[in-house]
Amino acid sequence: MWKIYLKGFKAWLQLEKSLSDHSVVAYMHDVELLTRYFSLSGISKAPEDVELGDLQQFVQWLSKIGLSATSQARIISGIRGFFKFCIIEQMVSRDPAALLEAPKTPRHLPDTLSVEEIDQMFASIDVSTPEGVRNKAMLETLYSCGLRVSELIQLTLSGYFPDDAFIRVIGKGNKERLIPIGRSAMQYISLYTEHIRTQNTIKPGKEDFLFLNRRGSPLSRVMVFYIIKSLAQQAGITKIISPHTFRHSFATHLVEGGADLRAVQEMLGHESITTTEIYTHLNRDFLRDTLQRFHPAFQL
Repeated sequence: MWKIYLKGFKAWLQLEKSLSDHSVVAYMHDVELLTRYFSLSGISKAPEDVELGDLQQFVQWLSKIGLSATSQARIISGIRGFFKFCIIEQMVSRDPAALLEAPKTPRHLPDTLSVEEIDQMFASIDVSTPEGVRNKAMLETLYSCGLRVSELIQLTLSGYFPDDAFIRVIGKGNKERLIPIGRSAMQYISLYTEHIRTQNTIKPGKEDFLFLNRRGSPLSRVMVFYIIKSLAQQAGITKIISPHTFRHSFATHLVEGGADLRAVQEMLGHESITTTEIYTHLNRDFLRDTLQRFHPAFQL
């Protein structure tokens, strides 16, 4: 009896919300987990008959089978999305998930690189090679714009505006935003596009992608991970880092420098300011230094 609801939900996620295939699969899995719980518990209810108590018992079941608070919160988000769809499409008359509470999840400050470590990694790039010039342009862009790796590999020539020093990014939910780009990143993009990229035989249909591999196709997420891991080793950095580390470092360095939080939110493409606020939980040394420099009680 849930099949027609699930089919409609999937189409809504794809067409109305413009979510990626990966996100759609995750949302569908969340709801299918709820139907599995109902089946195992001998509960036979259509979505319009589900009550808050049923969902609260489902959350207790998630905990019993060993899922972490973070995983539970993710699944609950999917369930809320499903019932929101049902309300919008008038498939149910009330939302049983409206008052459903997720378990509290700890908020960890993401790992970041210091400005010195960023410089070390950039210095380790061999710009005497074609791949080195591309990688330098790519990582300078990643750091100076705070991009997600998916946004980086999807950057286009038509979305690059060097005269205005901006790039156009298509982020989560197919949302577009304009981000200023740093001078050094622009310098290496020019070197790459004028002297390296023009030597590539570009695959048909891929002509507008900015960063390409040697076969003329857009770089994959895995390739960007590999490049960054290799450069970190060459630079002698022992932290476990990823492309997202550059995004976290971008945001942290901005906030530490006194940037307006809403401006950082806009550049990161966060839908909610509360997501950006994690970057206000800065390291203790920075907080201590700020107090000593600016608070009257520390001016001894």
